[in-house]
Amino acid sequence: MAQAQDPKARVRALLAPIADDMKAVDDVIRSELSSPVPRMQEISRYITEAGGKRMRPALLVLICRALGYEGTLHQYLGACIELLHTATLMHDDVVDESDMRRGRPTANARWGNGAAVLVGDFLYTRSFQMMVRAGNLRVMEALADAANRLSEGEVFQMSNARNPDATEAQYFAVIERKTACLFEAAARMASAVADAGADEEAAVAEYALALGNAFQIADDILDYAGDAASLGKNLGADLREGKMTLPLIYARACATDADRALIDEAVRTGEGDFDKISRIVIGSDALDRCRTRAEAELERGRKALLKIPPSIFRESLIELLSFVVRRDR
Repeated sequence: MAQAQDPKARVRALLAPIADDMKAVDDVIRSELSSPVPRMQEISRYITEAGGKRMRPALLVLICRALGYEGTLHQYLGACIELLHTATLMHDDVVDESDMRRGRPTANARWGNGAAVLVGDFLYTRSFQMMVRAGNLRVMEALADAANRLSEGEVFQMSNARNPDATEAQYFAVIERKTACLFEAAARMASAVADAGADEEAAVAEYALALGNAFQIADDILDYAGDAASLGKNLGADLREGKMTLPLIYARACATDADRALIDEAVRTGEGDFDKISRIVIGSDALDRCRTRAEAELERGRKALLKIPPSIFRESLIELLSFVVRRDR
């Protein structure tokens, strides 16, 4: 599959085999946001129509098709997992006091923390209503487990905040709970819908975990290598919140004593010369090491996919690995 240069064109080419499915997912999302409370519906639509990548439903749909599924339930479940994901973003924005996401003010910045939390709860519970309606216990188990682990990840991250001595192992413990577990849930939900065997389910779950890890590493690289306008978020936000992401962990490990002290003070206090710290990270080999680590996840994902039959959908899944790491936004 040829790669287009423009990111949006690349995504369209990547998802071309499931374009009709993804349109159906969006239709389900819109229909499920119905509420007799106008403000609830207003905020829900504002958040879900903000231009997200729809990575998790796309992953679920592609895996369903790659496993030979020919029905339509995956469209409904794609919407279900996207609503759960959106709910977690709304709650994260409140916890992190974020004021910008996807190039627009966050719900908490525009309507206040109370409204953002409650609408997040509405999206959470709506996704679980949808999951129950689907009537598949394996699907319920996968999504419920992921929701539980997402909460664990947020608390684990909070307990490690402001700690400049946080390790690479702790970093992966956080991102596997906060990011990769929902990718894994999409894979396991797809396996349930397609009635896949244990070996195929294990293979796509392994792929999804690798994809989720690579996706988050790439996001953390962009915090230093990207720009706020194209990313739609405030660069350096993680550092200000005391989060030790992988680029910072790697940069700190090889920094001079003076630079390490600068990093440590910023992490502990949320204050400091962030531009200088950014230059320290960029001037070190940290970003290259992060890219190498992400490439290792890509290879892990590719090997896992070789265990399922070849198809245009498997090819899109392979292309997705490269896209998430080499994107610029």
